[in-house]
Amino acid sequence: MYAITGITGQVGGVVARTLLAAGHDVRAVVRDTAKGEIWAKQGCEVAVADMYDAASLARAFSGAEAVFVLIPPSFDPQPGFPEVRKIADALSAALREAQPGRIVSLSTIGAQATEENLLSQLGMIERMLGTLPLPVTFLRPGWFMENTLWDIAPAKEQGVIQSFLQPLDRLYPMVATADVGHVAAELLTEHWDGKRVVELVGPGEGVSPYAIAEALGRLLGRAVRAEAVPRDQWESLFLSQGMKNPIPRIRMLDGFNEGWIRFEHTPRRGSTTLDQVLLGLIERAG
Repeated sequence: MYAITGITGQVGGVVARTLLAAGHDVRAVVRDTAKGEIWAKQGCEVAVADMYDAASLARAFSGAEAVFVLIPPSFDPQPGFPEVRKIADALSAALREAQPGRIVSLSTIGAQATEENLLSQLGMIERMLGTLPLPVTFLRPGWFMENTLWDIAPAKEQGVIQSFLQPLDRLYPMVATADVGHVAAELLTEHWDGKRVVELVGPGEGVSPYAIAEALGRLLGRAVRAEAVPRDQWESLFLSQGMKNPIPRIRMLDGFNEGWIRFEHTPRRGSTTLDQVLLGLIERAG
């Protein structure tokens, strides 16, 4: 039995479907019963648990051969990341009690960075899981290609995409969520000892904002250009959009642009291309 958290999201859903297709038993760990209904219809056992509640998580992980850990994203965390600290404490207590055979945790490129930024939350989860007396794999993917979803409408309507990744011609490490999910499912079925890190990037040498604009223009049948959002405008822009604590997000972007958010080892390569992802996003956006 494989217990999958985050199953209602893009990556967790791919993990579950991949395991089910291979004939494995899957336990869908969801926040409420209604979210589990679609997975029950696909043959999953359903466990209701809250990521802040150790007791419910321990019940959800009990008897599992392996657990896939995916914490809820927090794009506007409070200073000091108290939310993720509570999740880390609950996960630690639950996994120590449940004692699954092994753990695969979705982390991120740059989780090892010492400069505090938005991705430091996943570095905190890595450090917590690293103290457990269980085999753990940290899967660190690059920037998700699916983040380009927000570029579809302005590209289609105005022929412009705004980029926080700068310079615009730099190749940034990106990967499709489908590849992340497939690799995570593969890792869950493997056996290993101790702690290990697996990093993952897409099939090319990277993706630049210019390349995203070019691809969107080609697929949409119109001219599309990329424009850099000036660094000195980021904080006021994010605040105007409703963020309360934009500094971690700004520092994450700085980390990609300055190069200190990077892979620690040689990454594996996925097979899904930027064009494939963009075609799916364009269809999804209507």
